[in-house]
Order: sequence, then C-alpha cells, then structure tokens
Amino acid sequence: MNIDIRVKNLEKTYPGKVPTHALRGVSFEIKEGEFVAIMGKSGSGKSTLLHQLGLLDSPTNGEIVIDEVDVSKLSDHEKTLFRLQRLGYVFQEYALIFELTALENVLLPAFALNGSKRDYKDRAIEMLDKVGLKERVDHRPNELSGGEQQRVAIARALINNPKILFADEPTANLDTNSSKEILELFKKLNKELGQTIILVTHELDDRKYVDRVLWFKDGLLEKEEQTFKEISSKL
Repeated sequence: MNIDIRVKNLEKTYPGKVPTHALRGVSFEIKEGEFVAIMGKSGSGKSTLLHQLGLLDSPTNGEIVIDEVDVSKLSDHEKTLFRLQRLGYVFQEYALIFELTALENVLLPAFALNGSKRDYKDRAIEMLDKVGLKERVDHRPNELSGGEQQRVAIARALINNPKILFADEPTANLDTNSSKEILELFKKLNKELGQTIILVTHELDDRKYVDRVLWFKDGLLEKEEQTFKEISSKL
C-alpha cells in the first residue's frame, strides 16, 4: 500500500518570552486510503499538527512528504496550488459563505483552479448528491441545518478530488444525531472512494469509525492505537 503522508522529526515552536513547543519531534506515516484520528487533550498538539500537514502553517524543523512531494521545499505559490489540487479541508465552523447557495459554495475551490464551469458544476452536483443534498443545491446556508451545512462543507472539500481530506473537529458544533451522520458519511467516503481522511477529534466514541488513532500528549506522539474497525476488517 502506498504512503500518502510521511512525517519525520516534526517540530513546531511558537516564539515568545517563554517559547511554546507545540510539537517536539514527531514521526509517523499514513497509508493511502486510511481513516486516521488524531486525538489528545487540549494543548496536546493535535490541531498544530493538522495545520502543518494541511500546509496552513510551516514547521520549525522536520520533514513532511505528501504524495511523494517534500512540501517544505515548495514556495508559497506552489503550496497554494498543492492545497487546491491535492488537499481538502472540513472545519468545525463550516466556513460557508452565507450569500451563496450550497452549489455555489461547493464550486469555490474549483473556480480557484480556473476549471470549466460546466464540468465543475456537474461534479459539484455529484458531490452534493454523494453527501445526500442533491435536492438542496439552491438553498443558502441559513436555510440548512448545522448538519446539512457541514455536508456542504464536505462536498466542497471533495470538489477537486483531493488526495487527502482533513477534518478539524467537524462535529464539535453538532448535536448527537447530526454528529453520527457526519461520521458515518466520512466512513462511507473512506470505504467507497478510498479517500484518505485525517480527523482531529476529542470524542472517544469517534474511534469506532476510524482505522487507527494517533494519540498526542505535550507535543509528542504518545502511542498509536489500532481500532476494532481495522482489526475486524482483517478477520
């Protein structure tokens, strides 16, 4: 199985009178098609790690190789293109534009790549159908529930056919039923599309949806946990 992400001796220090060592030399690999959760208490370094992997911030030291590309050697412009072409993002607060319809929100990353409007419109509708919102394409965010808004955000993250999908506590603002639906959707996308997914979460119950958990503590990878989902799939 191919390796989608290879991290070696990753460090992130935030300067100040007392420097904050958010990551202290972290190394691990994530395989193509894996659904991995990053877990740990607040301040453990999990969100900092996601920002490094998603090219939303730059590490102090260490190496990140994504899809065989050493992303630390890319220019800012190259990083922007890399993010648009190979990475998808789902955030806790949905990050939708309220003046736009669901379809228009999903199309935004595609327009950033100057793609064909007709081709991308068809794919946007396909992605909204994939997340169960085909009948809601013309609705604006204020006409959708929180769970539906997050589904729009997931469709938007998939529009450019990303190699890796990052989800930063995507159910934190949702009720129990909506949270379950979103996690079931991630599991479906992982299984049906072979989508590599990296999920930051603090909910222990979320472990049952993923293949593996990377546990962080004080900026270090404390342990790796193979979940029952992964074990049972090999039986």
